[in-house]
This record gives sequence, C-alpha cells and structure tokens, in this order.
Amino acid sequence: MSAQSRSLTVGVIGAGRVGAILGAALAAAGHHVVAASGVSAAAKHRIATLLPQARNLPADQVAREAHDLLIIAVPDDALAAVVAGLAGIGALHPGQVVAHTSGAHGLGVLEPARAVGARPLALHPAMTFTGTPADLARLDDGVSFGVTAPPELAVIAHDLVDDLQGQLEWIDEQDRPLYHAALAHGANHLVTLVNEAADRLRDAGVTHPEKVLAPLLRAALENALASGDAALTGPVSRGDAGTVAKHVAAMGAVAPDSVPAYLALARRTADRAIAVGRLRPTDAEPLLDVLAGKPETVHS
Repeated sequence: MSAQSRSLTVGVIGAGRVGAILGAALAAAGHHVVAASGVSAAAKHRIATLLPQARNLPADQVAREAHDLLIIAVPDDALAAVVAGLAGIGALHPGQVVAHTSGAHGLGVLEPARAVGARPLALHPAMTFTGTPADLARLDDGVSFGVTAPPELAVIAHDLVDDLQGQLEWIDEQDRPLYHAALAHGANHLVTLVNEAADRLRDAGVTHPEKVLAPLLRAALENALASGDAALTGPVSRGDAGTVAKHVAAMGAVAPDSVPAYLALARRTADRAIAVGRLRPTDAEPLLDVLAGKPETVHS
C-alpha cells in the first residue's frame, strides 16, 4: 500500500473481467474488499476465486457496504443508469469515493453520486482484461490509468494507482471520448486486423498462420512504439503501386469484404509516409490512384 493511503473498505459492482481483477489487486495491496455483485456463473466464479473474502451481494447492498470506495465496473452504456439508480435509492453516502472504470466517461456520469455527497473518480486501466489471475501479473508489470478527478481527490487517485502498480495519466473531462477512441482504435482494431491477416494466410494455404505472423507482428509493434512512423516498411511506404494493385485483386477474389479495410488503412499509411518524408508525393501518385480504385493507371 502506498505511504499516504490507509486501508479502505471497498465494494465492487460488476465482477466482470475488469472489476474482479481491480478488486483482487486492491485486496493484495491491503485494502478490504468486503462485497461484490455478480449474477452470471462467470461472475460468481470470479468472486469465489479472485475475491474470496468478499460477499456476493446485490448492487445496492454492495454500495452500502463499501464505506470508503465503491468501484462500478459495468458496461459504458449501463453506467449512467446504475449510478442514478444507486443515488436515487440512497445507497450512496457522503464522503464515499465512487469510481467507475469506463474509458469513455469522465465525471459527468457520476453527477448523481456527487449530488448526494459522494466523491467522483474516473479510473480507467488501459489494458485488455481476461478476468483471470494472469491479469494480476500484467498489472504488476505496470499499466497506465486514465484518471479524471476533482482537485480534492488528486492524492487519493495517486494512491490508488500506486496501489495498483500503475502509471497515472491525467485526462481532462472533455478529452475522455478522444482518449478512449485512441485506445479502442489501437487495441480493438488490432485484434480485427490480426485475425483478418490470419484468415487471408489460411486462404493462401498456410496451415498455422499464427506462427507466421507472431515474429512479424511483434517486431512491427515494438518498432512502431519505439520509432513511430519511421518504423513503416512494405509496399505502401515504398510507393509500389503494382504490388498493392495485385494485393487488392487477390483479396477481392477470395475475400471482397476485406478490401475496403485494406484500402482505408493503406491510404492512411500512405498519408503518414508522405507526411514524414518516407514517400515523395510524386512517387505516391500511381499508388494513390490504385487506392482510389483506378488500377488501370498502373503500368508494368
């Protein structure tokens, strides 16, 4: 536990992949997770295995038992109704810290809690969770938390992130949607992109595409994080319009639904390559014609 913090009485509403893991991490840091809510078989299993000291209670009772800190880890679209409902029935109390784990929302969604004297906190871990103990090891390695908080909660926010072995990133209220969009664009779309690539390799006769992709994608990710656009390689960054035209034709023959995404990403890649000087605008013209659906302009 961080030097400035004390042992808190904690409740978790929503023992999904995120809530159960954060609760377990706070318990490991010395806090008392006394109650959690979960109705599905998976949620009940997580409570039993990750939060064995916590009672499985309805959400309103969890809120009442969480004297110091209530973590609300429910889907983004359900968050407002949950907060308003708890405040409306008197389940929240003055001085209690009410923290949600949504990346998309800031403090506005917690206004009903603030109105009854609770203290609002947006605490979003920038990590994909599995809801298994493996997530605890990932937290120990250090995860960034996008935090929005009123000034009087700055120390508490720092302490909680420290207890979770994380790195605190302050996000202004108006920037929460952009912050979350960036994370979703990077992480969620990466999964789609990897699986698209694996599917096209299977179409090409590769039996184990994951073995082909693993070293290539790991290197690409590490290079991109370390070097930014300087890590760009491949036919788009070289302006190889003929190669890209063949890609489009081959994919169109076996997986036409994949072509629009390929074209969109290739065009954005070209834009970035031009912007950093890796691809000269004059060399890019034939490539941009291909990406605009005019492969007839390419000559061999």
